[in-house]
Amino acid sequence: MKLNDIEKTTLSNAIDQMNESLDKFIELYNEAEEDKEIITFDEEVVKLIQTGMDTYGEEAITKKINTIVKEVLSLITEQE
Repeated sequence: MKLNDIEKTTLSNAIDQMNESLDKFIELYNEAEEDKEIITFDEEVVKLIQTGMDTYGEEAITKKINTIVKEVLSLITEQE
């Protein structure tokens, strides 16, 4: 492959950018943590959540679920 000086410089810069991008991917991979489920919902509950999200939106359902979980957990700690 024959290249003039401008083409060599352009190719060299492209290779440098690819190496930098690869380094970023490797860094992201190395810093990644395992995503562990906190709660495993039954299939029926998952369907109900999905239906609610389709009807009312993800943000509204997330807020409701968080409110319910906080209330239940506060009752449990009060009883102990």
